[in-house]
Amino acid sequence: MTKTIDIIKAKTQLSKLLSLALKGNEVIITEGKKPLAKIIPVLPSKKTRIAGLNRGKIWTSNDFDEPLLRRFWTRAL
Repeated sequence: MTKTIDIIKAKTQLSKLLSLALKGNEVIITEGKKPLAKIIPVLPSKKTRIAGLNRGKIWTSNDFDEPLLRRFWTRAL
């Protein structure tokens, strides 16, 4: 279900709108007929990250944070 609500009304009904979104509904906030934002729930990550899993597979050059040459910025693509 999609709930569309004007921003003026949304200001007074935020708790209700959040509850709707957490139940899986799409909530669109509008200004007149112009859509402004969508409220969606933040879902927890399903994957557990493991520190050091790809150790040694990625490298950074010694000049990584040096300024780029002027020709890099002026070269046409």
